[in-house]
Amino acid sequence: MRTAMEIQPHEATAPDSCGLPTTPCSVVWSRGHAYVLEGLRARWVGRDDRGRPHAISGAEMQRRGWTLFKTA
Repeated sequence: MRTAMEIQPHEATAPDSCGLPTTPCSVVWSRGHAYVLEGLRARWVGRDDRGRPHAISGAEMQRRGWTLFKTA
């Protein structure tokens, strides 16, 4: 079993590579910010560096890179 420190951000290198969670209210981390999957619109919602709401698509989340655990 791998620890949180060993887990690297997921990147979209292949279409079938580790995909984003699909359960509504799932949480992932990207660029130091938490994002929650909205159920009805299938978009990831979080906050930007200034605390403003920020929504991105699943494709954008894949491009940015993401992880299930907050990294230091």
